Amino acid sequence: MQGHTEKMHTRLTAESVEYALPLSQQLVALNPLLGKPIKLIYNGTICCVQCGRKTNKSFNQGHCYPCFITLAQCDMCIMKPETCHYAKGTCREPAWGEEFCFQPHFVYLANSSGLKVGITRQTQIPTRWIDQGAVQALTLFKVASRQISGLVEVVIAKHVSDKTSWQKMLKSQADALDLKAERDRLLALCAPELAELRSRFGHDAFEYLGDAEVVDIHFPVLHYPTKVKSFNFDTQREVAGVLQGIKGQYLLLDTGVINMRKFSGYHIELVV
Repeated sequence: MQGHTEKMHTRLTAESVEYALPLSQQLVALNPLLGKPIKLIYNGTICCVQCGRKTNKSFNQGHCYPCFITLAQCDMCIMKPETCHYAKGTCREPAWGEEFCFQPHFVYLANSSGLKVGITRQTQIPTRWIDQGAVQALTLFKVASRQISGLVEVVIAKHVSDKTSWQKMLKSQADALDLKAERDRLLALCAPELAELRSRFGHDAFEYLGDAEVVDIHFPVLHYPTKVKSFNFDTQREVAGVLQGIKGQYLLLDTGVINMRKFSGYHIELVV
C-alpha cells in the first residue's frame, strides 16, 4: 500500500479512537495492525497538500513554499489567533478568513500531558482533542470568532499551559483530572479580565457553557515507550518496528515514534 499521506483520520468511539492512514485515494485502517510489525518507506517525493505540485521541502505540515507564504491558513495568526489582522485589511485571503475565522469557536480545557487550555472550530470537536492526545476535554465557552477565542485563551493561559508536551503525552496515560473543578478555579481567577473582554466586544461575544460535560478519550495503545525516540523521514527513509500504539497523530513503534501529520504530502509505502 502506497501513496501521498496526510494527517491520520480519526473517529471517536466509546471503546477507543479508531485511526486510518490516508495514502492518496486509500484509507488504511490502523487499529487492526496493533501488535504487528510494520514498515514505512519514504520514496523521496513530496507533493503539496494544497496545490499538488512537487516540492523539495515541506512547510507547515505539507505545503510548498509558495502556498506557505500566500495562504491565510499558513499565516502566523492561525497559531496566534489574538493577532488576527483582518480588520487592518491585511488578511492574505479575506474570503477564507470570513469563512473559517468568523464562525463559532470553542475555548476548552484538555488533559493531554497535563492540564491545558486551547481553542478549536466547532467542526473540529473532538478531532482537535484527539490530535493533541487528550484523554479528557471540557468546553468552556462558545465564542463568536477565532480572534476573540484567542483573546480568551490568552487570559486563561496566564494560569495554565496552552501547549502539550508531546514527549510526556506519549510516555503514559495522563492521570484523570477534575476538569469541572479546574474550570471553576480558572474562571474565578480570570473573571476581571473576561469581564473586560465582554465590555470590549459585547456581552454576546462569548457564551459560558456551564452545562458542558467532560469527554473521555481512550487511545489504542498496547505499550507506552519508556524513552521517546522520534523518527524523521528527512534523515531516515525507512522506519520499521512493531506497532504498539497510536496516540495523537503519532505511531508508537517498539523502535521509536513518528508524527504522521508532520510528514503530510510525503509519498509513503506501508508494508505489513
